[in-house]
Amino acid sequence: MRTGTSAMLYEAVEGWGTLPEGINFGYTHGIVVDGNDNIYVLHSLQPNVVVFDRDGKYLSSWKLEGIIGTGAHAFYLHREADAEYVYLSDSNNGNVVKTTLQGEVVLRLTRPDLPDVYGEGKPYKPTDVAVAPNGDIYVADGYGQHWVHRYSAEGQWLSSFGGTGSEPGKLNSPHGISVKTSGAEPELYVADRGNYRIQVFTLDGTHKRFVDHDMDRPCSFYFHEDKMYFPDLNSRVTIFDEHDRLLAHLGEDQQAYKQKGWPNLPKEYYRPGKLSSPHGVCVDSQGSVYVAEWISDGRLTKLRRVQA
Repeated sequence: MRTGTSAMLYEAVEGWGTLPEGINFGYTHGIVVDGNDNIYVLHSLQPNVVVFDRDGKYLSSWKLEGIIGTGAHAFYLHREADAEYVYLSDSNNGNVVKTTLQGEVVLRLTRPDLPDVYGEGKPYKPTDVAVAPNGDIYVADGYGQHWVHRYSAEGQWLSSFGGTGSEPGKLNSPHGISVKTSGAEPELYVADRGNYRIQVFTLDGTHKRFVDHDMDRPCSFYFHEDKMYFPDLNSRVTIFDEHDRLLAHLGEDQQAYKQKGWPNLPKEYYRPGKLSSPHGVCVDSQGSVYVAEWISDGRLTKLRRVQA
């Protein structure tokens, strides 16, 4: 099964990512790739993190029991001078942590002390994390009060912006967040999913512009070379160029999210190369795209790049 356009063509790799006996996926919310093209999958059961090589061979798994549980959500890999690290969140219990690639916790980010935002009955439900070139860390409260919080590299709270609304700078489920570094200056991209758009901010939280074309419900972002990949929860992955213009939709199935019971559809509905509820995406060094879907027992897809 092939998908995309003549310039951005991919083929589905059937059966990629087989689990060993004794491990089962819950909701596969996040997927990242390290410098060796190993693929890490975050899901809602234990062990939380499962690691495959790029051919889909199981390598290892680990868990953050008591820290990341059924609300496992944010999953972001960041390369630093000394090593690669991942950031994870649990949107149910509000935990946000930074770990090594083996699961050792090296930093915890606490909810900011903002009584006007997080008063009684106003929960904090972090859904994504990003890191700027200067080391500042951004946490999106996508399921709680719709704010973005900025921390220092050491975990000290610095500032916040957002709040519920649809006007510039306001958010409705800022589900995903990422820093684009390929332009004249770094920019913060926020998947303003409940408003069916992307908002672009300066790194201090000043609104710059909207991107609201050729998308439906953007979940998160992955920047690779000069392109931006993002899972659209309504059944496709979208690729934009460096100017936020459409290059391709991958795996598009505009009937999937309209099915009764979606996202948990009968197994016979799913087809290789067709997506139903994509939630996370990453790209390896060979240009292959990996997709994790929001489905109760998990679903992974590898789309191998086909050269024109």
